[in-house]
Amino acid sequence: MPRPAIILAFAGVVSAAALLASPAFAQSTPQVAQRTLSLTGQGEVKSAPDIAVISAGVVSEAKTAREALTLNNEAMASVLQTIEAAGVASKDIQTSSFSVQPKYKYTKRASSGEQEPPRITGYTVSNSVTVIARDLAKLGPVLDAVVSSGVNQMNGLSFSIAEPEPLRNEARKMAVAEARTRAEMYAEAAGVSLGKILSISEAGGQRPPQPEYRRAALQSAAADAVPIAQGQQSIQMQVNIVWEIE
Repeated sequence: MPRPAIILAFAGVVSAAALLASPAFAQSTPQVAQRTLSLTGQGEVKSAPDIAVISAGVVSEAKTAREALTLNNEAMASVLQTIEAAGVASKDIQTSSFSVQPKYKYTKRASSGEQEPPRITGYTVSNSVTVIARDLAKLGPVLDAVVSSGVNQMNGLSFSIAEPEPLRNEARKMAVAEARTRAEMYAEAAGVSLGKILSISEAGGQRPPQPEYRRAALQSAAADAVPIAQGQQSIQMQVNIVWEIE
């Protein structure tokens, strides 16, 4: 009966070896947590917009779709001609929407509960364009001329900056400088030193015009031209920087 004893002894050796190799008996290497400092900086640059985006259109109604389309085409041709005559380049004029919709007449429901189906009484044709005006000094007269030429639907007017990237870069530099200034202040107060930068992330964009208005029309503009207040665009960039501290 010696054989079972040998097997049991071997099993005991294996169990002891496994126990010594377990995490509880393994020599652990202490890991020192990395010390970091994370701060956010913001930069803002304001500038007067240099372009205006106009959305306008012509809505025409007639008994037939063909008649409504003919009326709309004639009016829109006059509008486009007027816009180009005002100095707007053809590349800055783009059709933004076009639709032909029937007009329905609905009858009242009878006392019996029956109701006739709606009847088509005419058609509405709508054609809208988006125009980029790059000479804001002429924007007032352009708007006045556009409305006078046949536009009967103004969808909106907004201002923007044609080349915002240089301003964004300036705002980025301001944001980084602010974040570093604050980081150095915190590091000095805490008695530590800033190490290498571990990460940089950013967020930001262009904000709508702020209420710091100034007239876009020059003294040479027509007296009855539309008065325009273009305001200022605000470009803000925000950066978050993580430093290693020593």
